[in-house]
Amino acid sequence: MCTKIIPDRFNPTLSVDEYLAKTSVLFYLNDAVTQLIEHKDEYTQFGVVRYFAEYFSSVKNGNHVLFREFSYIKATPHNRASFIRVLWRCFRQIGKNGDLLAMLEYSSLLQLLCPDFPVEMVQRAARIVLMDDAMDCLMSFSDFLYSFQIQFYFEEFLESIAIIYQDLLSGKSPNTVIVPTSSSVEQLPQVATEEFETQEGVDSSVFGECIEGLCERFKQNHPSKSAIREVLEQTQRVTFYGFVMALVRHEGVNQDIGALPNKSELLVDPEMDQEVEKLIAQIAISPTSNSSSSVPGHKEPLKKASPRKSLHHRRRIEMESDGSTEETDSSEN
Repeated sequence: MCTKIIPDRFNPTLSVDEYLAKTSVLFYLNDAVTQLIEHKDEYTQFGVVRYFAEYFSSVKNGNHVLFREFSYIKATPHNRASFIRVLWRCFRQIGKNGDLLAMLEYSSLLQLLCPDFPVEMVQRAARIVLMDDAMDCLMSFSDFLYSFQIQFYFEEFLESIAIIYQDLLSGKSPNTVIVPTSSSVEQLPQVATEEFETQEGVDSSVFGECIEGLCERFKQNHPSKSAIREVLEQTQRVTFYGFVMALVRHEGVNQDIGALPNKSELLVDPEMDQEVEKLIAQIAISPTSNSSSSVPGHKEPLKKASPRKSLHHRRRIEMESDGSTEETDSSEN
């Protein structure tokens, strides 16, 4: 279900450089070699050939992002989609239980998977759901997850169209709206939150023309032009957050990312349910085993960002995440 890592594999029109750029092969090869050098004593016993085979197998399967640094998990579209899927699978039980959590609680969950995950990213995702005047409210897992997906996967695109939106809001002509630079994007959060929802919005057709012009030159991820048109055709005027929320709810955009199922199937995962049930049964039989599935069990892999550990311990860690969530819920109740 994760984003395909090898698009257009047999497309004869792709040059070697284009293929390498689309698949990020050199990025993963560089990371694999770096990890091997940093942990050479461990992998010498493991076997270098087997190490590379399992590293790229974990990349293909999407479980290579567990406990890696933020710069790594956001480095490629595949990494971003993989991390979104890991977040869903690890903490799906929260949604299944119907629990509502605050923004900082979701931030803590994300930092269990990525220790340096920035709280600012979580705040932006929460703002899509809650708006500025209700940031202390609780959110359902599904509402947060789909909003987080759009914010995380399309981060640079959203930052750029936010600045375009503010230019239009201030009365600039579409012909004078400038594609945002990296320096102007860095100042977005402070500017955006003050004015986005205090206005009636901008003309949808004009906004759409500017976004399409951006997409022509944009080198980062962005939703399909057809999805953007479909969203903007629904209304004559649109606010920034109204547009972003429409992208969150657009099933075509969700399918294009490929990390999450549709909303009706979000909490359905028979395979994971069976694994959780087995874990609970083991805990019931051996009370002392509970200590191995509590929070300290997450800390050991954090000490070493090893792709081999991510691979071998992935299934155990995912089950532990579900199990530890249930423990937290029961303790609070």
